[in-house]
Amino acid sequence: MTTTPAARRPRIALTLGDPAGVGPELAAKLLARPGTLESAEVYVLADAAELDRAAATAGVTIPLSDEPKPGFATLLDDNSYPEIPIPIREVSKEAGERAMHQLSRALDLANAGKVDAIVFTPLNKTSLKLAGMHHEDELRWFAQELGATGVTSELNVLDEITTARVTSHIPLSEVAALIKAPAVTAAIELLNEVLRAAGLDAPRIGVAALNPHGGENGNFGREEIDEIAPGVEAARAAGIDATGPFPSDTIFAAKRKDFDGIVTMYHDQGQIAMKLIGFDAGVTVQGGLPVAIATPAHGTAFDIVGKNIVNTGATEHAFDLAVSLAARKIAAGTAAA
Repeated sequence: MTTTPAARRPRIALTLGDPAGVGPELAAKLLARPGTLESAEVYVLADAAELDRAAATAGVTIPLSDEPKPGFATLLDDNSYPEIPIPIREVSKEAGERAMHQLSRALDLANAGKVDAIVFTPLNKTSLKLAGMHHEDELRWFAQELGATGVTSELNVLDEITTARVTSHIPLSEVAALIKAPAVTAAIELLNEVLRAAGLDAPRIGVAALNPHGGENGNFGREEIDEIAPGVEAARAAGIDATGPFPSDTIFAAKRKDFDGIVTMYHDQGQIAMKLIGFDAGVTVQGGLPVAIATPAHGTAFDIVGKNIVNTGATEHAFDLAVSLAARKIAAGTAAA
């Protein structure tokens, strides 16, 4: 009798995010959560002293092993923490450099085929800029480091809905000029691809308008007529179940249960709605990359650092989603061996 070998566990690289924020505490609590270290091989990119401090703040014990095995994390300590401690609750170049250093290590592991997904706790964009990240956001940096040349977008995920954006971290004054039919179609196609990878055979995708009242037949702007609707039609012609544009003040309230995903035109159009629906559960996934990268959708929460009151829900959901996406690639035979 021939038996089929069991699929290996997903390999996850975990970084502690911005050391000045709640990231280290979140990571420690995640590692101490029952089940986290059973579902995946977890490689923690941090120095031992960093992880010890995080565990002490969180009031937890983290089981570690030199070799990956169920119930234990593997610490990849490169003894690189600066001699002068990085201040907490502050934006700084040093904090940004530390976050980027460990993320770079995680990306190196992904490029080498040694991990299937990356999870990082919250970053501070100002600290990253001070540290030399000149990209629009960390997603563009990830794409560069991973050699991804296709369409990428931050996706925001709750249990009931996933959003993608046509534009992201740019000034609001620049948004309208970038709403073009090919960009709308590309965002729909990427969202459809990610939802299918998550297990949906035929995702239902709604598309938000840009202008008030959906442009009111051109009275409040023509982007809906000239760009967004043609972008939706191109996606439909490619076999995607996409509809819209719908006024952005109703698509999340009255229509979101009709869709598995929603494409918005700019960052806050979707983020405000998603955070109102589930602030402590939202996850950001970096869409369009060759490896799954996930993080909680909230920020570094400087005001509660060290108080051991941070909600771990979004971090747990980010980790579980990364494991799920990686497991599907392993099962499909498309993950690195």
